[in-house]
Amino acid sequence: MTSGTLKASKDRLGKAVHRSSATSREGMLERLFTFAFKGLVYPQIWEDPDVDMQALKLTPASRMVTIASGGCNVLSYLTANPAEIIAVDLNRAHVALGRLKLLAAKRLPNYDTFYRFFGEADEKANIAAYERFLRDELDPASRSYWEGRDLAGWGRKRISLFSRDLYHHGLLGYCIGVGHFVARLYGIDPKHIIRARSLEEQRSFFDTALAPLFDKRLVRWATSKKMSLYGLGIPPAQYEALVSASAEGDMSSVLRQRLEKLACNFSMADNYFAWQAFSRGYAPIEGGESGPLPPYLKREHFEAIRERAGRVRVLNRNFTEHLQSEPDSSLDAYVLLDAQDWMTDAQLNGLWEEITRTAKPGARVIFRTAAEPTLLPGRVRDETLDRWTYEAEESLRLNSLDRSSIYGGFHLYVFKG
Repeated sequence: MTSGTLKASKDRLGKAVHRSSATSREGMLERLFTFAFKGLVYPQIWEDPDVDMQALKLTPASRMVTIASGGCNVLSYLTANPAEIIAVDLNRAHVALGRLKLLAAKRLPNYDTFYRFFGEADEKANIAAYERFLRDELDPASRSYWEGRDLAGWGRKRISLFSRDLYHHGLLGYCIGVGHFVARLYGIDPKHIIRARSLEEQRSFFDTALAPLFDKRLVRWATSKKMSLYGLGIPPAQYEALVSASAEGDMSSVLRQRLEKLACNFSMADNYFAWQAFSRGYAPIEGGESGPLPPYLKREHFEAIRERAGRVRVLNRNFTEHLQSEPDSSLDAYVLLDAQDWMTDAQLNGLWEEITRTAKPGARVIFRTAAEPTLLPGRVRDETLDRWTYEAEESLRLNSLDRSSIYGGFHLYVFKG
């Protein structure tokens, strides 16, 4: 990646997050967040792709735009057989990860090699596979990223993360690791919940072991600091939205509620998000059978993903910027993740003007929010929002099914035309 391209990427991220003067306290926190967000944040994306695909109703004719994040859901959407996916992201690490996954799906020799690379992500053989099958075909910017080094050029090459357990790294991986460390300080090992064989056993472990941690002075103090949640990808503006929506008015209570849903509402046998949170990896393959996995990592989907990987483009740009290059009435589906929680009213209106211009009749938009309600009424202009139907009941139903459990709301809008 050239210095000019990297500077443009940083500028886009700053425009997305910075709301306050650089000399103010909030402004400094926002700039610390963008500094932290420059590197790998999400080794695994934390939105449930099965819920997304229920909402989007993708067909073989569908063209969609999504935020790339860790790339898991982009590949998972290919199982629904859409015609084209454009994945955009302001974070060059996420762009490089998405492009690596797509090339790996096309070029690694078989499913077992692909699973070892991204499912286990903890074997030296992955580096040999990268050098033999991927390195020479990877685009220059992504190759530069993976063969670059952290720690000002003195660390190991970034590609070595796939031999050192990728899911223990990135801001999210480090944040989960700190959570485990703090729990062990109080004599609790979160990994023990994976032994549960029923929802009743999961509930018992949460009530007796995990829930009391949120009343500890150290935990309450740490979660009261906005910087402590940068590892979850939560910028200052989103932190404020979460706290404001909490009945107790503090982040500790919010996190307790979200962790309760993750630990208690879905069986460990069906929730790979819970495995990542509590065991820091996917369930191991035993007797030839794997535990819960994202769709793109399931054996039965590998050949379809390999065949369709060429339908995806991963771009280092923001959502609105990309939509400005799309023709009128040309898109069927939009996935915004939780990006709108970061936006000012001007940014929201600019985004939705472009979504409305480019949407086909019946197009669907999905997004998550830190708080429970949709954030669009009163912020996006009525003349724009009136062209959309908010599917309130369906949004509530789908939110209840979201196994990642970390968001307050899931929202579905359908274009009237």
